Amino acid sequence: MSERPTMIARKEGRAGRLTFNRPQALNALDHDMAMAIEAALDRWRDDPEVDLVLIDAEGERAFCAGGDIAAVYRAGIAGDYRPGREFWADEYRMNAKIAEYAKPIVAFMQGFVMGGGVGVGGHASHRIVGDSTQVSMPESGIGLIPDVGGTLLLARAPGRIGEYLGVTGARMNAADAIHAGFADLYLPEAEWDAMKAQLIATGTPGILPRDRTPEAPGTLAPLAADIERAFLGEDIHAVVAKLETSGSDFAARTLKTIYRNSPLSMEATLRLVRMTRQDDSIRKALENEFRFTWRAAEFGDFLEGVRAQIIDKDRNPKWKHDLASLPDTEVALMLEPLGPEGRIDFA
Repeated sequence: MSERPTMIARKEGRAGRLTFNRPQALNALDHDMAMAIEAALDRWRDDPEVDLVLIDAEGERAFCAGGDIAAVYRAGIAGDYRPGREFWADEYRMNAKIAEYAKPIVAFMQGFVMGGGVGVGGHASHRIVGDSTQVSMPESGIGLIPDVGGTLLLARAPGRIGEYLGVTGARMNAADAIHAGFADLYLPEAEWDAMKAQLIATGTPGILPRDRTPEAPGTLAPLAADIERAFLGEDIHAVVAKLETSGSDFAARTLKTIYRNSPLSMEATLRLVRMTRQDDSIRKALENEFRFTWRAAEFGDFLEGVRAQIIDKDRNPKWKHDLASLPDTEVALMLEPLGPEGRIDFA
């Protein structure tokens, strides 16, 4: 008996359906899954039988807990950076297609929604979260930057919440995700199957309720003033300085995370979020992000971050630089425009 696909694509009623089907791996997105999403979107774009696309996931623990970077790591350790670059280029093209899709896309996002999962669900036109939802962009902890168009969502968040979320990788519950612009509406997960059935039958997202409020309050809105004061800093050094003189519980918690993450990644994240805020475009965000990810395995902290957090799990990465000695020239190098070899084909 053949294995079920890790990304299930099919038509039901008036909907094209995409379902993550790797619950044992928290639905981590690999290269083949990204290509399957793109192929389905291409098929359904002009299909008169498809009025909307519905994206969901098997398992209760995760919609998608990020990209499956094991193969990228193995190749990078061997000195082959091509697989990672090809994966990210193809994934980013898929992210852009979701964001620009002419038909409604409805994403039901339970459990962990991290990194690559945000790149799929976070760009849908209708983003539904529930009581189990935990959204985050934790890439600075593995020597990467918030990518998959994440810098666009971060740049659009109120105030300096985007800088805070990108640097720290802080998790958002349903209320926080809606507040920060990573989700649109809340619906108790016990009602999701019935709502999916209605969407499939009608093909219209107009039936989605807009008046439901998450039971659990968010933490971002109450922290807005603290976040604003600290993350107005022009660079990661200024942010740290403001936090170190604050003395608040928020500052202590935030500093603990900052001291753990890659300095190179955090400073690049600040710059990328602000670059994207100046040019509010999914394609520009992805192109800017690709500058860093294209170089991440060869020149950045990515391989060491993956080793420490995922492979050896010693949680003790040896970053190339500490905060005090981070050279501006290396940050600038990671964000230099790429030549023709780093072009994303958005066709």
